[in-house]
Amino acid sequence: MKMILRILLSALAVVILANVLPNVYVDSYLTAIIVAVVLSLLNFLVKPILVILTLPVTILTFGLFLLIINALIILLADGLIDGFEVSSIWWALLFSLLLSFLQSILFSLLKEE
Repeated sequence: MKMILRILLSALAVVILANVLPNVYVDSYLTAIIVAVVLSLLNFLVKPILVILTLPVTILTFGLFLLIINALIILLADGLIDGFEVSSIWWALLFSLLLSFLQSILFSLLKEE
């Protein structure tokens, strides 16, 4: 149940950011849910492989290269999903940063004391 709520909150964050950022486009709410699912799957499956392959560059840049990896995952999701578009890597980088920030705020609502 908590996982479904996290996906729905991620989809809400995607919709909010698509309305705020001019070069990010989401077709519908269903597309936003698909984007949230695909991003979570890519972060689970592809991101660890990319982190291991780029470990020397990540160490050399003190971890800042992880931001580029997140932007590349967003662009990969853009290529996989019709109805979700990000115009460039710079907008993907900004989208990634704002998505992480917005998700942390929304996920803090789910924490139970």
